[in-house]
Amino acid sequence: MELEEAIRTRRTHKVYGSEPLSRDDLEGLLELARWAPNHNLTHPWRFRVLGSETLARLKEAAGPDSAVKLARAPTLVVASATLLGDRVQDEEDLHAAACAVYAVLLGAHARGFAGYWRTPEVLRTPAGRDAVGLEDDERVLGLIHLGPSRETKRPPERWPLEHYVTFMS
Repeated sequence: MELEEAIRTRRTHKVYGSEPLSRDDLEGLLELARWAPNHNLTHPWRFRVLGSETLARLKEAAGPDSAVKLARAPTLVVASATLLGDRVQDEEDLHAAACAVYAVLLGAHARGFAGYWRTPEVLRTPAGRDAVGLEDDERVLGLIHLGPSRETKRPPERWPLEHYVTFMS
């Protein structure tokens, strides 16, 4: 798949097949994250691929109403950014880590997998952070759902370029 096609056709999926991604597939996708733009090469992104025990702890921390949404995809990855305490560097690192997540999502789409990036409330709670082993210096970017697609989604209409671009002299 060409890059521009991947960007234009990647969609959020909430319906997945039951087969988890293989370790090789996951490593290939997460390797793409290393190539995200990163000022000062701090490599702030962190990814935790959740196994069944960790997912059970996270579901318990989330409570029964929210736990259902945590089981949508067969493969779940917690994405975070390590922050150093410098306001400017931390802002740049947070943006770099978000680019790394997008690289994973684009890579998954290009390989025929479905993806969904969400920020469940549980990952902003002490119990949820503990469940997945987040350190104090990490800022959660979200939970990446990955798996085989069971649906075809068409891109929605987007605003025209002139709605959000200004050429200035």
